[in-house]
Amino acid sequence: MNVEKPSRELSIGEILSLTLNLYLSKFLQFFLPFLIAGIITGLSTYAITSSFPLPTPPPPSMRPSYQETFEWFSAFLSTVIIIGVLSALVTLIVTTPTTGIIIKYASDQIEKGTSNLGASLNFIISKLPSLLIAQFITGILTAIGMLLFFIPGIIISIMFLLIIPAIIVEQKGAFESFGRSRRLVSNRWLKTFALLLIVGTILGTVIGIVNLLTLPLNSTYPNISFLIINIAFSFVAPISPIAITYLYYAMVAREIPPPPQPPF
Repeated sequence: MNVEKPSRELSIGEILSLTLNLYLSKFLQFFLPFLIAGIITGLSTYAITSSFPLPTPPPPSMRPSYQETFEWFSAFLSTVIIIGVLSALVTLIVTTPTTGIIIKYASDQIEKGTSNLGASLNFIISKLPSLLIAQFITGILTAIGMLLFFIPGIIISIMFLLIIPAIIVEQKGAFESFGRSRRLVSNRWLKTFALLLIVGTILGTVIGIVNLLTLPLNSTYPNISFLIINIAFSFVAPISPIAITYLYYAMVAREIPPPPQPPF
């Protein structure tokens, strides 16, 4: 497939079309990293939930005292927090380099017309500290923003959407990438949000369908069900980083001044 670097700002439709074309033309290369990441995340989640089982609530027939109910709730809340924090750390450590590999691979394909998965992996390893720091800070800020009436979290997600391409393509440092991403999406907040919404809807729909199909397993094999969902998600997960890569190049092209008008 002949892939050209965008020389102008692309519309949302063009970004999505180019994303799907590139993904389908290099399906295995884009799918494989997320498949491996999904398996690792699923197995890690199984290990975490098995190591920290939720405490059983006291049966109502025993009429538990206030003290017993409070102790159960405290233990339950502590376990949920531990599972949530450990799962979030696993997701950060696994998903960040995976996303970076896909963005690097897509970037090479766009800029050079050729790319190599092994070379993308080696490059991402060299950039891993910056990627992890930037993603960790973004995740914390987004979580705080979501708690503050949701809207600030969306704004932060939009503002820092392009930090990974800034680190990978422009060799920016972790903290430099925040300012670069903010400048790239400036005056295109609504467009960036619309792209996020469309891609998120696609991913969410797939997850919803797989959740419905795996409902019979939830009661007997909940961890197996989670692993199946992660593997199924791997089929559509590359759409997001590829779309982000094209959005990055579209925003960079917007910065290029138009050619001078010929004299009359």
